[in-house]
Amino acid sequence: MEFSSNLVKVHLANYLANLPLPNSFLGIFKLGGKDIIKLIPFYATIGGVCYLSYRVVKPRHPVNPCIKKESPKVVDGYDIEELGESTAFCRCWRSSKFPLCDGAHNKYNIEQKDNVGPLIIKKK
Repeated sequence: MEFSSNLVKVHLANYLANLPLPNSFLGIFKLGGKDIIKLIPFYATIGGVCYLSYRVVKPRHPVNPCIKKESPKVVDGYDIEELGESTAFCRCWRSSKFPLCDGAHNKYNIEQKDNVGPLIIKKK
């Protein structure tokens, strides 16, 4: 514990105190090449912490919200003879008749500002 305490209180404090941080945004243009090189690890660390924080808190939007979630993979098969003259298959995963389309993509497209539509299979 003493090592980590010493690392934070002494070494990190000294490192931050010696950084050539500009007083304003335009002050970065007044820095020399060596000063900019000294700032790279600091800004890379700040960027990495921000990115990791975003990854932890960002909302997840799964493609499949509720269909056969107990199954490791959703697979449906049809014989071509079983299909009518024209059959529409859902591609938005919101259909109550999945895997057949019931038009749920219309509401989904409005909410998510998307343009997904069904896969339509027609017999010749």
